[in-house]
Amino acid sequence: MSAQPHRIAPASEAAAAAAGSPHLHEVPPPERHDGWTPARQATFLRTLAATHCVSEAARSVGMSRQSAYQLRNRLKGEPFDIAWQSALRRQFDALAEAMVERAINGVEVPHFYHGELIHTSRRYDDRAAVALLALRDRLAPEPTSYLAEEEGINTNNFHELSERVEYGDEQWEEPAKDDDEEPGEAAQ
Repeated sequence: MSAQPHRIAPASEAAAAAAGSPHLHEVPPPERHDGWTPARQATFLRTLAATHCVSEAARSVGMSRQSAYQLRNRLKGEPFDIAWQSALRRQFDALAEAMVERAINGVEVPHFYHGELIHTSRRYDDRAAVALLALRDRLAPEPTSYLAEEEGINTNNFHELSERVEYGDEQWEEPAKDDDEEPGEAAQ
């Protein structure tokens, strides 16, 4: 399926014009045969970022979990896939922050004797925080795309990515090649 430009949302037109955003166009979106409209994709991604649950995010837009994974597989490396990775990483970062807070501040533990609270203490679990942080990059790698960089999109900025999915082209634009360049000349 070739990339087709999408229409800018009315609330975003002034902002896009002011910003001179190169990846937003004033063309109606193509009809999708699978039901995954740009707005539905963006809503799915926002729900995924909030819940960290693919099934729940798919259900929130009236789609199946399987169709979400099929769309992601079809659009590997494209804005939807990168935003999906960013949404999952965003939740992972929140979990890591909570674990670090627990490691720093501990968890209050009540102590009872004969059913009566006699005192509380703090328990610190440094091992959980250290393990979580050590695994961060392996479990939730930072999403990257050289084509996103070409468009000036920060792949760590989930909001920017979800806007790109909703209002931009379905696929990244390949950078224009200079017809006068010899093969291998661009790499030098």
